[in-house]
Amino acid sequence: MSTYLITGANRGIGLELVRQLKHRGEHVIATCRSSSSELNSLDVRVETDIDITSGDSVIKLRENLNDIKVDVLIQNAGIAEFNSLSKLDPQSIVHQFEVNALSPLCFVQTMLNHLGKSAKIALISSRMGSIEDNSSGGSYGYRMSKVALCMAGKSLSVDLKSKNISVAILHPGLVSTRMTGFTSTGIQPKDSVKGLIQRIDELTLENTGTFWHSNGEILPW
Repeated sequence: MSTYLITGANRGIGLELVRQLKHRGEHVIATCRSSSSELNSLDVRVETDIDITSGDSVIKLRENLNDIKVDVLIQNAGIAEFNSLSKLDPQSIVHQFEVNALSPLCFVQTMLNHLGKSAKIALISSRMGSIEDNSSGGSYGYRMSKVALCMAGKSLSVDLKSKNISVAILHPGLVSTRMTGFTSTGIQPKDSVKGLIQRIDELTLENTGTFWHSNGEILPW
């Protein structure tokens, strides 16, 4: 049994990660700003009032963990605010950078001493963070923040390799969740998460720093 720490765990992909990992017998620590009835029903450790954009909040989490060592840290928390060229909102773009790129990096840095030997880090990014794959434009804040997260993940994979910590940068697919407006063209969270967990299971120091689709496809930068 391994210990998994999952951020943004009260709904959507995060909630399904908790559900599937708990089902296979892992020890799960679920963090979120506020819990949900679905999360509470899963009988895992839930840490509430954890906002990854708040340094004090993350330090509180670190203190609450005491001497627990985390084997897999899944940085899932994020937001999507879609800005078009005609309706740019600089404050929205900056906010997405803070939530989607800077805060995940700071969260990892703060939690490093709680990572166990040969730990793994999974950053939930998006193929919208791929420059080469961008054929539709728009979504400026979200795209730019996810590019930044991908770069942070790549740098982490280099800097942490000597500590035997591997890093995966993962695209969950187009998933039907509240973030995507429960799009009818998306896959279900259970299908996305099955692939995400498989990618994390397959993560090693040899393939650290890879940008994967949940289906196993390696995505272009």
